[in-house]
Amino acid sequence: MSILVRISDLLTRASGSVSTLVEAVRMAFKGDPELRRRVAFSIALIALSAKMAKADGIVTPDEVRAFHEIFSVPREEMRNVARLYDLAKKDVAGFEVYARQMAGLCGSGKPNCAMLEDILDGLFHIAKADGVLHDGEQEFLARVAEIFGINEAHYAQIRARHVTEGEGDPYILLGVGRDAPFQEIRRRYRELVAESHPDRLIARGVPEEFIAIANSRVAALNAAYEQLEKTRRTV
Repeated sequence: MSILVRISDLLTRASGSVSTLVEAVRMAFKGDPELRRRVAFSIALIALSAKMAKADGIVTPDEVRAFHEIFSVPREEMRNVARLYDLAKKDVAGFEVYARQMAGLCGSGKPNCAMLEDILDGLFHIAKADGVLHDGEQEFLARVAEIFGINEAHYAQIRARHVTEGEGDPYILLGVGRDAPFQEIRRRYRELVAESHPDRLIARGVPEEFIAIANSRVAALNAAYEQLEKTRRTV
């Protein structure tokens, strides 16, 4: 049984509320924390992207395309995605409620939980698809990061991966100081690429359908490193 079918089954028993659905996930997969994280990740990205669309007020064709890039699932299962997406848009509960519940399901109890960063990356991927990060989207993403326990420096690093190509600060993106020796920059770059490998994401609960997130992240890291490598060589 796929994750989306499991979500649909739980949704049927969740009385039409995403908050109730999250609690159902907590109980249904109490003995399987890995599966619980995978299901929770899917719910978080679907529900929060729906709330982000509502906050922005506009859903562009590019954002719909980006959403489907992440949710590369069989056509017959897309109805399960659409069902949860529509429920989240109509649910009177605010996105902050969802974000807090998702942070609680992460299970690490630590700031900067890796799976929560993956969720934020997915939201950025959708928000930037039309070429603009609108004010409403930026406020939404910053608040979600705050609830997730992602500090300002880490959030700046995540955001830098999603700005228009050529405009991002490679030092911020790689999380290194401007006076860092190139050897340190190379080491940090390799660490981040290793952390972003699809196998690492799957191991921490990210469903295989979402590997577009990992590919996008690695592409941004490669671009930042190449930019600094060229700059340092010409100095």
